[in-house]
Amino acid sequence: MSARTHTRPHPETTGGVDSRLPWWALALPVLAFVALLALILNPADAHATAGAPAITQLFQRLQELLAR
Repeated sequence: MSARTHTRPHPETTGGVDSRLPWWALALPVLAFVALLALILNPADAHATAGAPAITQLFQRLQELLAR
């Protein structure tokens, strides 16, 4: 005996897939990026860094440019 398939009584009018994201799908990556960027810009808070001087100077200059 074959099973009956259920069809929707009213077809969707949009004709496509609903691609809306929940608010947290965008907020969590942005929050993680901001937290990591804050640790990079303020290396005193990042205790595990070895202290590459070229990268530190680059981010200090970037921070100075953004502060203007």
